[in-house]
Amino acid sequence: MWYDKSMKSPAILLLGLVLFAPGRPRAAPEDPPRVSPNDNRLPAGMMRGDTLLLRLVVARAEWYPEAATGPHITVEALGEEGKAPSIPAPLIRVRTGTPIRAIVRNALADSTIHVLGLGTQPIPLADTLDISPGASTEVTFRAGAPGTYVYRAVIGNDPDGRPSERETAVGAFVIDPQGGSPPDRIFVVNVIAYEAGSASHQAIGFNGRSWPFTERMPMTVGDTARWRIVNGTTRGHPMHLHGFYFRVDAAGDGRTSGAIPPERRRLGVTEQIQAWGTRTLTWSPDRPGNWLFHCHLMFHVTAEARLGYDSTHGDNDHSTDPARHMAGLVLGIPVSPRAGESYGRTGEPHRLDLYFHQGGRRGSIPVTYSYVLQRGPAPPAPDSVEVPGSPIVVTRGTATDIVVHNRAREATGVHWHGLELESWSDGVVGWSSRGTAMAPPIAPGDSFIARLSLPRAGTFIYHTHLNDVAQVTGGAAGALIVLEPGDRFDPSRDHVYLTTWHGRPLVRLTIPGILVNGDSATSPATELVPGVVHRFRLINIGAAGVVRYSLRADTALVQWRARAKDGADLPDALRVMQPAMQLVAVGETYDFEFTPSAPGVYELNVASVLPPTVRGTVLPWRQRLIVR
Repeated sequence: MWYDKSMKSPAILLLGLVLFAPGRPRAAPEDPPRVSPNDNRLPAGMMRGDTLLLRLVVARAEWYPEAATGPHITVEALGEEGKAPSIPAPLIRVRTGTPIRAIVRNALADSTIHVLGLGTQPIPLADTLDISPGASTEVTFRAGAPGTYVYRAVIGNDPDGRPSERETAVGAFVIDPQGGSPPDRIFVVNVIAYEAGSASHQAIGFNGRSWPFTERMPMTVGDTARWRIVNGTTRGHPMHLHGFYFRVDAAGDGRTSGAIPPERRRLGVTEQIQAWGTRTLTWSPDRPGNWLFHCHLMFHVTAEARLGYDSTHGDNDHSTDPARHMAGLVLGIPVSPRAGESYGRTGEPHRLDLYFHQGGRRGSIPVTYSYVLQRGPAPPAPDSVEVPGSPIVVTRGTATDIVVHNRAREATGVHWHGLELESWSDGVVGWSSRGTAMAPPIAPGDSFIARLSLPRAGTFIYHTHLNDVAQVTGGAAGALIVLEPGDRFDPSRDHVYLTTWHGRPLVRLTIPGILVNGDSATSPATELVPGVVHRFRLINIGAAGVVRYSLRADTALVQWRARAKDGADLPDALRVMQPAMQLVAVGETYDFEFTPSAPGVYELNVASVLPPTVRGTVLPWRQRLIVR
């Protein structure tokens, strides 16, 4: 690969001498161009013989992530020379081994740019093009190993030095094998977020658009979707698919392809994609209805993700219109039935009653919300509150109706996270469907019947999908355990740990603290039976961030065996003994098996892993596990 970082056009130099000669009035600056959203269907550049010629330029432009006449923000973006800048950056897509000649021009008058990702894959971190204001650089290389990669231009941090995210000049670089790839779609996440004085500014999008203006992804039962997801940002995003499992075929870091051997490919419903990371996901719907694929960082999918969101009007989150109570990184997936087929549940349902309650202050949580399960012949007291919600234990293959009764002062909607169920019961108010009807909010004093089929045993979550930030951080979430027929839940051997936030933050870019099973700091010690297999079910349903679970004897990590991810058993190649430490992103569940062989004292530790843009510290949570 070779560079020429001094290719400043003589014509440009001459023009500069003419325009900025002493005594000559300067031309008025032109208005910034408008960003064009890029759906990543059309590759950039043109072939010259066997070589792809790319002419790219970095410029400032106005990004309209919502309506064409909606709010907009000035950003730096990449585009093809002679065309509008786009978000995400123009798609580079070629077959492996293709020669590429790329000419990159920096149209910014005040900033040097640093371009990463233009080179033979895998790409060393030090492989960077530095381009001064007004200059151009040319680079030639051959496309490397097949896979999904990231290329980007780095402009710098916010002028006042505060934490910021400015990942708008980022795009996908896809290399196909010589025989080509199966049909696929590419989705790139871009974001700009920064603080100016007391105001916060954020725009975030899938392929340049923010919900409800993101592209709809219509499918028919039985179709196969192959999606390449590119995280073009500096923070991880836990991407969640409603109603179905996907298979993870590749997991790259932006510089490497990350292809996964078939025997190690696992299923999931939520996938944490690290900064600059890529994933290739394959899935197929077997039920009709309206479904979602979205980031599970709540601030990226609720009203706060909307450009121009006014925090003084927090009632946006209370809207039951999906165009209002959701925003940001959300894709809608309408799935049509297959002709001649019917879909439904069989068997007499087992009934459970779940009550949604709203309470007062609990520690630093100003308003508590709770789902309380009826455990006897009488409903729970109207003022009873459990944080988190009551654990629900059901049996695989048993048709189950859960009747949600709303005793609170506001509406709710319950999402059965990870379950394969009918769309009507999925819990997204105004979007989950039955034919042309959309699921209503569960209004105060009303009830809703969620029809669960439960085809898979495992560890799942239920939580509100309306006014998400306030209700979930206030306690409106719980564990849902599906057992195999004939199994009995034994809390002496089956240990459920559910992590939530301790209320919503009072200051932006902070985390108020974490709760584990409703407790902060520590929980009472528990005893483990020696010589038997203990199952640890780890759940994170905080508003954002990642938590790290670890199990130690003294200061050393013990060994435990990986069992399941998101309720799906792992393939044999992944069900191995490993050090007892696991990162769990929002919306993920993990199951591990641990067999203590001798008396002793262990400590389970849960700590928050903070992204660089978050301020402060969060105290860890601990519990002693005693083996006698």
